[in-house]
Amino acid sequence: MDSNINKKMDFYPILLVIGIVFVAFNLRPAITSVGPIIGIIRDDIGFANWNVAFIMSLPLIAFAVLSPITPIVANRLSNEITLIIGLIILIIGISLRSISMVFFLFIGTLLVGLGIAICNVLLPSIIKDKFPLKVALMTGIYSTSMGIVATIASGISYPLTIGMQLGWQLSLLIWVIPVVIALVIWLFIYRQANQQQKNGVKFYEAHSSGIWKSKLAWKVATFMGLQSLIFYVTISWLPEMLISFGMSESAAGFMLSYFQFVGIPASFIIPVVAGKLSSQAKLIVIINIGYIIGIVLLLLTHSFMTTIIAVTIIGISSGSNFALALTLLSFRAKDKIQAAELSGMAQSFGYSLAAIGPVLIGYLYDLTHTWIIPLILLIGIALLIIYFGFYAGQNKYVLE
Repeated sequence: MDSNINKKMDFYPILLVIGIVFVAFNLRPAITSVGPIIGIIRDDIGFANWNVAFIMSLPLIAFAVLSPITPIVANRLSNEITLIIGLIILIIGISLRSISMVFFLFIGTLLVGLGIAICNVLLPSIIKDKFPLKVALMTGIYSTSMGIVATIASGISYPLTIGMQLGWQLSLLIWVIPVVIALVIWLFIYRQANQQQKNGVKFYEAHSSGIWKSKLAWKVATFMGLQSLIFYVTISWLPEMLISFGMSESAAGFMLSYFQFVGIPASFIIPVVAGKLSSQAKLIVIINIGYIIGIVLLLLTHSFMTTIIAVTIIGISSGSNFALALTLLSFRAKDKIQAAELSGMAQSFGYSLAAIGPVLIGYLYDLTHTWIIPLILLIGIALLIIYFGFYAGQNKYVLE
């Protein structure tokens, strides 16, 4: 009897790792699968560029609204139940979004954002609490998991829509499958957690620590938001940008997938490297100088080889920025409570900022009919990332 209990307890950490990875699988594909076919959706529905870009921004708005609420909900219900609710919402959202009606497209997209927001906020705190000595490694594992499936989603979205003639609706609906798998895993985790502790595992406390008054927390949040902004702008508009430069639609879709693929190694390596540094400030500066170089290359020439080099540099920089943003949510917090509150705050403000990006870039292109102005704007944003990231990377805690 005792040996069976010990075996279950030994298996529980492994089950948690599997659960975290499978949740991470679902944090991007419902969004990144839209980018390669955003032009098809636009033409089918009859939207302008800024209208269809709103589809990309809706999840980010949902992130912003729900992120500070999620720790409060998790405190009342336990993190397992809250994650399960998030996954159920995500399943409903993906399903509704695939109905060929404008109303369901927008409502479904909003629900997709709400479901992802819950998972986004909880994972850094769970890692801080359950793997305190392996924060960098676990962050690398889950950010890499996100990148792998996001890359697959971007790579097969256009072939599924056109090559297999599924249409954009079924192409997007396919991404409900990994969410269902994650839901099953977390239902099992919830059952195991209840066996270990009848009242559930509490990851949060119902009190305010004053995180919103911390200057360092605001810098972390701004860094999170600005790096998210340029990522979602790239996910939304890179294919359309490259098509306007003379690239075929299928090649442009492949380049979006490649953009995410080259960032995968960085998303694993960078948190590990960051964990060995007392300050991540210089690392952030180096990464974003690289991003600026990539954008400048896109501005200067549109040859195929130069485009590959530019997208490679941008992809590595973007993957590094995102992994660092996730890592800072744990590094700048003393404990799981601060990590949860910092995560909620940073993602609320950060994604509010990020939501502006796709719509603004789409509007600028509609206004100017050129990608030069949007690309110059991205260089300016990268400079701001360097400024805020330099201070966010300092070896301090948000509530010192």
